Amino acid sequence: MIKVAKIHKFYLNNKYIVLDVNSGGVHVVDKIVYDILDLYEDHTREDIVIKLKSIYGEKAVIDAYNEIAILVKEGILFSEENNFDFKYNESNIIKAMCLHVAHDCNLKCNYCFASQGNFKGERSLMTLEVGKKALEFLAKNSGNRKNLEVDFFGGEPLMNFQLVKELVKYGREIEKIYNKNFRFTITTNGVLLDDEKIEFINENMDNVVLSLDGRKEINDNMRQTINGEGSYDIILPKFKKMVEKRGNKDYYIRGTFTNKNIDFSKDALDFYNNGFKKISIEPVVTSEEMDYALRAEHLDEVLKEYEKFSQDYINIKRKDKDFYFFHFMIDLNQGPCIIKRAVGCGAGSEYVAVTPEGDLYPCHQFVGEKEFLLGNIEDGVLNTELRDKFKNSNVYTKEECRSCWARFYCSGGCHANAYYSHTDISRPYKLGCEMEKKRIECAISILANLEE
Repeated sequence: MIKVAKIHKFYLNNKYIVLDVNSGGVHVVDKIVYDILDLYEDHTREDIVIKLKSIYGEKAVIDAYNEIAILVKEGILFSEENNFDFKYNESNIIKAMCLHVAHDCNLKCNYCFASQGNFKGERSLMTLEVGKKALEFLAKNSGNRKNLEVDFFGGEPLMNFQLVKELVKYGREIEKIYNKNFRFTITTNGVLLDDEKIEFINENMDNVVLSLDGRKEINDNMRQTINGEGSYDIILPKFKKMVEKRGNKDYYIRGTFTNKNIDFSKDALDFYNNGFKKISIEPVVTSEEMDYALRAEHLDEVLKEYEKFSQDYINIKRKDKDFYFFHFMIDLNQGPCIIKRAVGCGAGSEYVAVTPEGDLYPCHQFVGEKEFLLGNIEDGVLNTELRDKFKNSNVYTKEECRSCWARFYCSGGCHANAYYSHTDISRPYKLGCEMEKKRIECAISILANLEE
């Protein structure tokens, strides 16, 4: 029988913190409460007093024990798991789409999951006809949902920028017909940015993801031009210009760390010192055979780096509330509903990727893997068995997630990472799990410090 974690406790950034896994309760506690919790379920109050009175004093132990008992009675500590039999997306609505307008790229990043932009196929650009049908497909299959997400993606989407402009225009036209609101995003490496593109993107994109790996030496080692030269000096000024003109609209500058820059906090701080305040740096996921891969031998160093950066982050946030690191952002007050917390991103069900030819895949990271072909924008989802497999893959059905304290924070992890590490979307990527758990601990400890 699987032993399901009821609480998780940790000490970080000078805070003793206890999470109640099932209720979502988060408690910042004194050391005495922290120590009693190790004994609470398996010992009587009298036993606990005997064990700890020499350290804290008898009255203090009794008082702390009684406080814990109140929280348990209120259902926010050691709460029982709800056997929640939910039905997820029964109507098979689609609310988000990754639109691959270009399977081509003007960089050759060493770690590129998209095979330098062509996704293991022929280099191609989406046509206006396919793009229009894709937006119509999303509108028609979104049920009563009004707000729909569309990410212009590649390869490098600016290599097909005229199409991006025409599709934004078309999207605004059909919004009125279908009573929808398209929220457009674009993900770009920035090489082709100019004043015209910056102005259009800032005016029409709800969010922008800017790809740059960090410090010049790190970026240029991994992200080179077609001619084999570094891209940092080409891209950085353009990103600075875009963000300066973007005002208060959302953006992220996104890096990737490998075993060549496990000290990725230096890359995050380099972004910040260059004026970027919304930052994400993702761990590379690739075959362990690659010389830059993150492997089990690197894990301890990576986890220590997250802890180190969390300390830096607290210090910066106290001076600059507008600084955000994506993986340290966590909402402990409201958060998504239990279904969303259990199923995650919705890939293969609520979220799909569309190739330049109009084929449908569960997400951008599965594009080119023919066994994950869902259907096409003309005929819809044909491989309903595959769709159901993704729909039914959640923290209640993944055996390794059932006993994990972090399951309702990570929602079972990334399906693609699971597949590329185990060829099985139901078996989480172990290295990624450990990193995610540390990021959650860091995020909660940051809040505990900032809300003093």
